[in-house]
Amino acid sequence: HLYGESHVIYTRNITDVDDKINARAERDFPGLNLNEAIAKVTEATERQFHDDAAALGALPPTHEPRATQYIDTMRAMIERLIARGVAYVAEDHVLFSPNAMDALPWAPRYGTLAHRSLDEMLAGARVDVAPYKRDPMDFVLWKPSKPNEPGWPSPAGIAAMGRPGWHIECSAMSMATLLEPFGGGLECDDPSRNAFDIHGGGVDLVFPHHENEIAQSCSAFHSTAMANVWMHNGFLQVEGEKMSKSLGNFVTIHELRNKTYLGHIIWPGEVIRLAMLRTHYRQPIDWTARALEDARHKLNVWYHAVGDSPVVPSEPSLEVVSALSNDLNTHEAITYIDKLAGELRAIRSFNVEPPASTLATFKANANLLGFLCRTQSEYKESLKVGPQIDRAHIERMVAGRAEARAARDWAESDRLRDELAALGVAIKDNKDGTTSWEFKR
Repeated sequence: HLYGESHVIYTRNITDVDDKINARAERDFPGLNLNEAIAKVTEATERQFHDDAAALGALPPTHEPRATQYIDTMRAMIERLIARGVAYVAEDHVLFSPNAMDALPWAPRYGTLAHRSLDEMLAGARVDVAPYKRDPMDFVLWKPSKPNEPGWPSPAGIAAMGRPGWHIECSAMSMATLLEPFGGGLECDDPSRNAFDIHGGGVDLVFPHHENEIAQSCSAFHSTAMANVWMHNGFLQVEGEKMSKSLGNFVTIHELRNKTYLGHIIWPGEVIRLAMLRTHYRQPIDWTARALEDARHKLNVWYHAVGDSPVVPSEPSLEVVSALSNDLNTHEAITYIDKLAGELRAIRSFNVEPPASTLATFKANANLLGFLCRTQSEYKESLKVGPQIDRAHIERMVAGRAEARAARDWAESDRLRDELAALGVAIKDNKDGTTSWEFKR
């Protein structure tokens, strides 16, 4: 396989029809028509998301479909599922039957992705057993719209206006952008054309969302798989606890970038990116001030290694490419880049300039992961560290270092000194035993 921006078609969808969106629109814009309120909510969320993704250095997708643009595709898929005998109409709803799917000779068994049987999933799930369902595990493909909700002409001859269920949206949009351009889709019964390469998402989406996507797509397309590889990222934690609104520790990328959360600092996108990629994607990411400070310090070292010299990146090291080829092991790749940074630092300690080829390889490795894409001066300018830091927090760190020095705890003293340096703070130990500090200029 060939990878890279010119070889990959990447679809990232925007959901703009959903129960939670409707509820938020009613709450935030009570005086507006619901459709107008929904548009305001989705536009604001999309704008903020794009801003955050750009700050993190994330490449834009090839396609970014909105659910409401593919209602016709969803209806066509639903009609096919009814014709195949795996979906049925009940009280203006269309529901999918996992039991019926399991009777299809080509389709994977429902629960394969989650490694659970139907009975196990039913026992462990909070399932809404509506009276019109034939089986508790049946899930909604289409539902009637309430009078004030967005609605479209329904499939299967249903007279009431309706809207799609959550799962069918993703099956339809992936078909339209990743299968149909290459001869796959509803008109193709070749399984090799009806599966794309990689499907991503959070580990919490394995069941029911991804399991239901597979069920819909494989049943509709006469396919044995929806995607060849599933990549599920771990949960987010804050200071060791799972992030949740109920615990009051919920923080977004937007807030990290614009408010003084975690360490009383506004964190640059490149620092957040490094803090994220230091953890393997399948493991939980623990957002801590220390992790962000470590990432910032590491970036400072990396940028110092290349400075402002016009280093043209060469080819990345085999070690970095191999790490990324091994289940996207970004932690291992970053560890190797860090090792190279240490070697460059050691060479410079002898007042010797590192070989241009070594610098070029180092920068190529960092660039491959989305780092060091500007000069050191540009990076420092982007930090604008002084006004963003809570001075009381700095004072506490300086006082903590003084206490460590008094106790002759040199390891703790050095750790705090390095953290302060990573924040752009220069400290000076005075002859009278006091310590002063200032922002580096």
